Amino acid sequence: MLELSDSVEPIHPAATVVLVRDGNDGLEVLLVQRNKAVQHMGGMWVFPGGKVDAADYPEDGDEYIAARNAAIRETREEAGLEVDAGQLVYQSHWTTPEGAKKRFATWFFLTILNDDQEVTVDGGEIANHRWVRPEVAFAELQDEQHPFRLMPPTYVSLVDVADCSCCTEAAALIGQREAIIYAPRMVFVEDGICFLYDGDAGYEREELDHSGPRHRTYMVNGKLEYIREN
Repeated sequence: MLELSDSVEPIHPAATVVLVRDGNDGLEVLLVQRNKAVQHMGGMWVFPGGKVDAADYPEDGDEYIAARNAAIRETREEAGLEVDAGQLVYQSHWTTPEGAKKRFATWFFLTILNDDQEVTVDGGEIANHRWVRPEVAFAELQDEQHPFRLMPPTYVSLVDVADCSCCTEAAALIGQREAIIYAPRMVFVEDGICFLYDGDAGYEREELDHSGPRHRTYMVNGKLEYIREN
């Protein structure tokens, strides 16, 4: 669950990698589980990623290149996989909403793992990993007895590629469009939160019932629902 804060929190640059491969039954995505003992998002399933370090920045301070470097480094550190800049396709950018205890400005990169590298996690910050088809992940999220949980950015990123039958199709889909920018605004609802995104009719005034297009995610009692309608 999202940790909330009463104070104004700094926003830290970060990067994450949506690693995909072609499995026997279609496209699969790599998720890693944060150790339950970790203070921030302990036990949650996420994509490999983390904060941008000072060493990730080039001499000219370019933030995008720094994020790309961080994505490559974090994939190595958290999953034991080597990827290069040519494999990264800029998918989206997420800024944690105001009111959250920890805030990040995160670049998401779609990356195809097209060789036989094996995932290796350190058992420290990252406890487990799994390759999963998006539809399987969605089914587990709907099962109240299943412990599997995702945060909205991870969930929406899975929805983004869920209809793709293979990695090539996913890369073409993401590569032919502009990266989607998400700067969510939180509206509290019964037993949860609605995250409004740019393009939702209620985004500017934070009004859920404002008539018009919908672009939002509901997180209620641990369940997630992403809605995008014109």
